[in-house]
Amino acid sequence: MNWQYVWNVLPKFVDATLVTLHLSFWGILLSVLIGILCAVVTTYNVRGLNPIVKAYIELSRNTPLLIQVFFLYFGLSKIGIKLDGFTCAVIGLAFLGGSYMAEAVRGGLEAVSKGQIESALSIGLTPLQAFRYVIFPQAFAVATPAIGANCLFLMKETSVVSAIAIAELMFMAKEIIGMDYKTNEALFLLVVFYLIILFPMSIFIAYLERRTRNAKYGA
Repeated sequence: MNWQYVWNVLPKFVDATLVTLHLSFWGILLSVLIGILCAVVTTYNVRGLNPIVKAYIELSRNTPLLIQVFFLYFGLSKIGIKLDGFTCAVIGLAFLGGSYMAEAVRGGLEAVSKGQIESALSIGLTPLQAFRYVIFPQAFAVATPAIGANCLFLMKETSVVSAIAIAELMFMAKEIIGMDYKTNEALFLLVVFYLIILFPMSIFIAYLERRTRNAKYGA
């Protein structure tokens, strides 16, 4: 292990980490929004939209992210739609993550008892108010573990977009191995920086799970 080389390329991995975090932020944010909308459509069987959302979920969950990103980056350009690599990466992550988030939120929505909903409506809340103040908070508490796992999953899936030359962590590691043949150093830094990103995130998610569980059950 050449520690001097590790020190020299450290700034490159810092920059790559920022790109990875940027991708993760937008991918997760859009995934959660898509997931909530799709979960509402499938849970309440919104006429006209339900078949479309179900088809999207099946397509998204049953095709690899790499294929989705290739279609966005290379396929769309064939019909005159040209998107930069970062945009394609974010759309791909959101497209994949949205389906997983939808299933997580749907499970939470279906876990809310009918008695809770009926009680909310009986005290004069509108259906929208009942959803906002009664149904969704309880559903989120139930869905938090699955949502957290999906967030970690999407952060790790950012490594796939190195295939379209996005300078995130995996791309940087492959570049160093290809140019300088420093495999051990590149893989060491790759593991370290993924741990720096993912370990605090996993701790935060575990904390959030405890808080939502205690809020729900009063423990």
